[in-house]
Amino acid sequence: MLLQKETTRRKFLIGSLLALPLGDMVLKGITAAQAAEMAAPELVDYKPVFFSADEWQFIMAACDRLIPAGGNGKAPGALETNVPIFIDQQMQTDMGTEIYMQGPFNTNAPATMGYQIPFRPQQIYKTGIKLVESWCQTNHQKSFHELSDADKDAVLTQVQKNKISFSELGESSLKGSQFFSGLLSDTKHGYLADPIYGGNKGMKAWIAIGFPGARASFTEWVKQHNVPYPLGPVSLLGLQA
Repeated sequence: MLLQKETTRRKFLIGSLLALPLGDMVLKGITAAQAAEMAAPELVDYKPVFFSADEWQFIMAACDRLIPAGGNGKAPGALETNVPIFIDQQMQTDMGTEIYMQGPFNTNAPATMGYQIPFRPQQIYKTGIKLVESWCQTNHQKSFHELSDADKDAVLTQVQKNKISFSELGESSLKGSQFFSGLLSDTKHGYLADPIYGGNKGMKAWIAIGFPGARASFTEWVKQHNVPYPLGPVSLLGLQA
């Protein structure tokens, strides 16, 4: 997992809030988790760096269907936890530069042959989104984000099962299942990763599943079997929910 660029307004705000004396924080009625929530960007105001405006609409809509809000226990969804921001920030890094790209590539080779896609993750996103959008325009006369939730789910399922043929759409080096697999994996990572990476805003996903986060010590709980863990999660920056 790659860290976003060090100089960001969000990190500066978090650092400034954490630098306040505890007394000041209490007087202002702000907890550390609330401070992180304040410093994290609002999804509606966020300007993507890697994705174009049209690609961003796709990412937002796809993430929303992969992890919709209001699941078991009314858990927060991908949009409530800034998952699209996580993906955008990951794609603008040098992710994938370690992948050997000299070929030859055999896209039909078994998984045991290793990575056989002549694209890095960034190219997979650009190519996959373009092809799915083209298919949606041809078959629905709409962009993906304009479809009903049921139609969005159907399209994503077809992509996952290679029933939308990327080869027939002009790209024989990439399968829909490969694009879907990366999108789903990154969505999960953005939902469950530490907030420092851009997603899991306010540690909402951790709170929903009862994950303790980056607490340094659990020795006092090792022998307390079948006892509910009462402490909220802690982030890598030391923020506590």
